[in-house]
Amino acid sequence: MSPKQRAVLLVAAVAGVLGAWHALAPSWRVPLPTPADLAEERLQDFRDALYFPIREFLGGGNPYDPAAMFAHWPVRQDFNLYQPYHLLLHAPFAVAGYRAGAVAFSVFSLLLLVALGALAAHAVRRHVPVPFAVTAVVVSALLVTSQVGKAQLYVGQVNPLIALGAAGALLARRDRPGWAAVALALAWLKPQYGFPLAVLLFARGSHRVAVRGTAIAAAASLPVVLLLVVRGGGIGSFLDVVTANLTHARATDYGAVDSPTAQRIDVAAVLFRVTGWAPSGIELVVLAAVLVVSVLLVRRLDRVSAGPVADLLTCLAVVVCVVHQPGDVLIAVPAMAATAALGWRHRAEPGWGAAAAAVLALAVPFAHLYTVDTAVVSVFGARAAVTVDGLAVVLAWGLAVFAAVRLTPARTAEPVVAG
Repeated sequence: MSPKQRAVLLVAAVAGVLGAWHALAPSWRVPLPTPADLAEERLQDFRDALYFPIREFLGGGNPYDPAAMFAHWPVRQDFNLYQPYHLLLHAPFAVAGYRAGAVAFSVFSLLLLVALGALAAHAVRRHVPVPFAVTAVVVSALLVTSQVGKAQLYVGQVNPLIALGAAGALLARRDRPGWAAVALALAWLKPQYGFPLAVLLFARGSHRVAVRGTAIAAAASLPVVLLLVVRGGGIGSFLDVVTANLTHARATDYGAVDSPTAQRIDVAAVLFRVTGWAPSGIELVVLAAVLVVSVLLVRRLDRVSAGPVADLLTCLAVVVCVVHQPGDVLIAVPAMAATAALGWRHRAEPGWGAAAAAVLALAVPFAHLYTVDTAVVSVFGARAAVTVDGLAVVLAWGLAVFAAVRLTPARTAEPVVAG
C-alpha cells in the first residue's frame, strides 16, 4: 500500500470503530419489554421478529399465530411469515435473558456488516487492482456509520444475514456453486428476498444454485413445519393460522401499500405515494413486470461481460418487485462497489454513466439521516419523507435498466484481477 492508502485505511478504521460503538449502544441501553413500552423502537424487530417468537416456539406454541403472540408476549407487531428455520437458526439469541440476547445479536449483526464490506472488497478486486484491506475497511466503515447500517442494529433487523446470503450467492454462483446455494438458502429467510433472487439466478444460468438453495431452505424449514402441524392438531389448523397471519398483515399499517406510515420502497408502494392510486392486484402486476424486464436484461448483461451491473440490476429488481423497506438495499452493497469502480474507469463510454448514476441514486437511503428527514418533513410533509427512499431506489432500477440496454461487449470486457 502507498502512504496515501495507509492513511485512508487508518482514518476509515478509526471512523468505523467509533461508528460501531455508537451503533451498538442501543442494545445495552434498551429497556426490558413490557406492555407499557410497546412503542419502543430500539430493538423492536429483535423483540417482535426474533426473541419472543422463538420463546413462543420453544415454549410449545405457534409464533405465526397473531392471537397467541399478542396474548403471551409484549410485542407490537405480529410475527411475519419468515422461513420456519429462522426459529432454529436464531434460537441461541433467545435462550438467555433479553438484554444479553440483544447485545449478542447486535454484535453478530455488526460482524455481518463487516463481512459484507469484505464481500464488497472482493467484488471490486475482481475488476480493479486496489488493495483488498483498504476497500474492505472503507466499505465497512461507511456501512456502520450510514443510516441503513445503523438502523439494522438500532431496530434489530435480520437484514445483514440476508444481505450476506444474497450477495454471497451472486458472487460465488460460478466459482463455488455449493456455497452459493447455501448463501441463497440464507436469503430465503424472508421469502420476498428468496423468491425473486432464485428466479433471477435461474435466468442467469445458475440453475443448480437456484434449485439447490431453494431446496436447502425448504429442507431446513420442514422439521419446524411438521412440529407446528403436530402441535396444532393437523394441517388444517396450521393453514388456519397462516390465513390469520396473512389477514392480520393486510390490515396493519406496517405493510400495506396505502399505509401513510410505512416506508416501503417497492414500485407498487411508490406508485401509490406519488399518485394516490393503488389498483387491486397492483403488487402481483409489478412483481411479474419487474421480473420479466430484469430477467431479459440481466441475461444480456452477462452476455456482454458486465457482471457487476448485472448483479446490481438483480439486487435492485429484488427490492422493487415486492414488499421491501429501505434497509433491504443492503443486499446491493458489493454490486454497488464493483459498479462504481468500473463506472469510474469507463465513465466516458455509453451506458456507464447511467450505471454510475444508479449507484448514486441507490446511495440515498444510506445517507437519509435524521436531520435530512426532519427537514423533508417540515418542508414537504410526512408522506414525502417516507417516499424519498423509495423514489430513489425505483429510479436506480430504471437507470440500471437503461444502462443494461446501452452497454456493449467491446466496452465492458474487463480482465479479472486475482485476489
